[in-house]
Amino acid sequence: MTKYGLRARVYTLTILPTLLIGVLLATYFIYNRNQQLQHFAIQQGIDAIEPLAIASEFGLARNSRERVKEVININRRKQSTQIHSIAVFTANNQLFVTGSYHRSLGLLQVPAGKPLPTSTQVIEKPDYIIVRAPIWADSEDSFSRYTSGQPELLGYIALRLDKERAILLQFRDTTIAIFIVCLGIILSMLFAYQLVRNATRPIAKMVEVVDSIRQGRLDTRLPNDEYPGELEMLKTGINAMAKSLAEYHEEMHQSIEQATSDLRETLEQIEIQNIDLDMAKREAQQAAKVKSEFLANMSHELRTPLNGVLGFARQLQKTPLNTEQRDFLQTIENSATNLLSIINDILDFSKLEAGQLNLERIAFHLVDTTEEVVTLLAHSASGKNLELVLDVAPDVPTGIYGDPLRYQQVLTNLIGNALKFTSQGYVVIYVNARKQVANTPFILEVTIQDSGIGIAQEQQEQLFQAFRQADASISRHYGGTGLGLVITRKLVQQMGGDIQLESTPGQGSSFTFTIECEVADIALGDPLPMEKLSQQTLFVYEPMSATRLSLEHTAQRLGFRLVSFDSSSVMLNELCHIRGNKPNVLLGMTAEQSTQELLEEVQRFSQLTDNLLIAVVAHDSESIRQLIYAGATHCLVKPLQYRKLAAQLVDHTPLKESQLPLLDPHPMPSHYPIRILAVDDNPANLKLIATILAHRVTAVDCCQSGQQALEQLQQHHYDLILMDIQMPGMDGIQTTAAIREHYPDFSTPIVAVTAHASAGDRQRLLNEKLDDYLSKPVDEDELIAVIHRCCPTVIGSIHQPVERLSPPTETTKEESSNHDGYDWKLALKRSANKPDLAKEMLQMLKASALQLPDEIEKALNGQMEEAQLRQVIHKFHGGVAYTGARALEKLTEQLETALLQGQPIADIEPELFELIDACQALATISETVPTPSTN
Repeated sequence: MTKYGLRARVYTLTILPTLLIGVLLATYFIYNRNQQLQHFAIQQGIDAIEPLAIASEFGLARNSRERVKEVININRRKQSTQIHSIAVFTANNQLFVTGSYHRSLGLLQVPAGKPLPTSTQVIEKPDYIIVRAPIWADSEDSFSRYTSGQPELLGYIALRLDKERAILLQFRDTTIAIFIVCLGIILSMLFAYQLVRNATRPIAKMVEVVDSIRQGRLDTRLPNDEYPGELEMLKTGINAMAKSLAEYHEEMHQSIEQATSDLRETLEQIEIQNIDLDMAKREAQQAAKVKSEFLANMSHELRTPLNGVLGFARQLQKTPLNTEQRDFLQTIENSATNLLSIINDILDFSKLEAGQLNLERIAFHLVDTTEEVVTLLAHSASGKNLELVLDVAPDVPTGIYGDPLRYQQVLTNLIGNALKFTSQGYVVIYVNARKQVANTPFILEVTIQDSGIGIAQEQQEQLFQAFRQADASISRHYGGTGLGLVITRKLVQQMGGDIQLESTPGQGSSFTFTIECEVADIALGDPLPMEKLSQQTLFVYEPMSATRLSLEHTAQRLGFRLVSFDSSSVMLNELCHIRGNKPNVLLGMTAEQSTQELLEEVQRFSQLTDNLLIAVVAHDSESIRQLIYAGATHCLVKPLQYRKLAAQLVDHTPLKESQLPLLDPHPMPSHYPIRILAVDDNPANLKLIATILAHRVTAVDCCQSGQQALEQLQQHHYDLILMDIQMPGMDGIQTTAAIREHYPDFSTPIVAVTAHASAGDRQRLLNEKLDDYLSKPVDEDELIAVIHRCCPTVIGSIHQPVERLSPPTETTKEESSNHDGYDWKLALKRSANKPDLAKEMLQMLKASALQLPDEIEKALNGQMEEAQLRQVIHKFHGGVAYTGARALEKLTEQLETALLQGQPIADIEPELFELIDACQALATISETVPTPSTN
């Protein structure tokens, strides 16, 4: 329905036409009647005045006022009701005679200065009409008054007619017209009312019935009253519709009951299925957990022997070997390295698939972090005579927030992939910053471009699929699992970016990835001497265009002036014409260029500059010595590191003999001038650490509790503190916090020593103000690496980059050498290959094993809580870790892990009894170190 109802519409459509027609007719009738009355009054005046004008001629011609007045009075008596006044005027416009005097006689007179009327003249006013008619001397008696054949104007007669009667007639006619219109409207309203009564009442009844049906009362019907015309048909239709709805509602109710019954049965079945699915889900989660544990265990089980193979292969290469033996060892090392890389890829892929790989968000130096990866891979590039270039755009921020470890992993995978599939040419890494849009994170774009074999378009889709490579023959020729790019893509996507590939077969490939970052608002890295650098000028001859562009960007970032040349002879000629301060000179060496050619270049340029820098492709100690002796100031290894380049531009002092690289590629200092404090509650751990460091550092102090460590710090200054985490009373974290609190300016590095070094535990330890961590059992190389990382200013620069420690690995499960469950070879390795120390460590373990069963009995009898038992097991586990008791070490580790997870003593009771039996069996092990057998 619209805004207006049916009743209003009927009234409107009935009354409005009648009203409009009546008003229009009445208006026409009144207007036409007024015009008729007006015309009639004027005509009546004309008909009265013209005979008077003729009749007045005789009296006016003879100047007989009585004769004219008599004529006027006779006429006025006949039409006294219409004529208000009448007068005759002479030709001089002077009053001649009037029927009676009135004040308004002046209205009858022609205004002065206007001509007299020569014909009948009518003047209409709102209340009266003035009629003037000329009086001519045209009778027979007036012939003498003719002039030039025309009658003479004797004067004129004027009369005034009142409109009162006409107005009364107009009012009467208007009243009658309005009355007729009102009568028509009333009759229309009567007809409309009757129509509404006969039509709207049935319709209103129908509306009530329909509304009742809408509310659910389907038994409502219209009465059997007689309705006019189509309303009867509508009544019949509504009743039929109500009947159909009632029948449909009944059928629907029955269908709903049936559907409800079926739904109940379905819900019961779904509930049963949900229970089955829940059980299957738990089994799947348990299987996934078992899978993760299996992968972790496999990681430990596989990495340990591989690390052993790699370590001993590298140690064996330092011994005198013939060419064939050295080749065999190199093959063993390469195979083990490849296998370790495959294992790492599989473990990373499994973590990504399980969604267990969490990204860190810490501030790191972008350029330094990128250079670390490129520097580590530079050796692989130089081995294949490839030019490796790092080009960082000047507008790239130095510090960002993100995960540096995963960023380096992505770079390592892509650069390593490019190096693997490139046999000649170059690999260039471009680091750019996309324009930042308002309210969006910073976008970092890295492109790795190579001149390798390239990839066909139809094969590019398979690159980012697990265990797939572009060509089936690639894995056989180049090796690999096909997981590197899959892991890279998932890591990039997890960092909020994407990776793209552009490649042409035979022309190389270009991988570009983007990640979302935030610019770090804190200063990172060591400051550079920017003021001194701005005063430096560097002349560069570099055949490789990509390297020249990289140096130009480095110059823009560091602020020094760079002049590059693509010809050494042109640069030599330019230097010869320079007088005064000589600029710095950098000569770039290509992979095809021989050392002799470069020596000749050095001899020519060394006389023209005070600071001659050489950029070599590989770190060859003998070649560097020859270049320094020939006149070079410093030798830099490609790809150039901007910090080393900045240092050499500022410092022009040539290298001394003692500063030249040693011919031994792996120098290792034998004694460090530092003092170390070792804190551990296990005497075996303390003895092993002290023995390992006895010939490495100046002094080692040992203490068995956090309180003793605080007392030692009051007496001595230490360069490094090795802190056990789990100790009775004050543990390692509490001791570290107490040290930081009591000594606000304390700068000595504190390294956590723990047997549980998972990713989460390690991050938690670093968050507790610990500087580094060391996993048990303590390995000599790892311990030396920690000393290098934490005390670089004390022991000097590190000769080779040391990676972060890998997660703790389990020992191999090969058969024991002497006794079931004890491996003397492993015991010797863990005691720094000192048989006396190995035997002493075994004696201390036996002494601890004699006391452990009594402690376990107390726990089984309820006399010891889980926390106390965990401390006992942890202390015993620390002692076992430095011996060769493999089975005992694994059993104690399982028990400690279970107690850390909150398992009650009752659940691990079988393992505790097994530990008691293992302690009793330990007493039968001989303390004689076996002599290694020879074949």
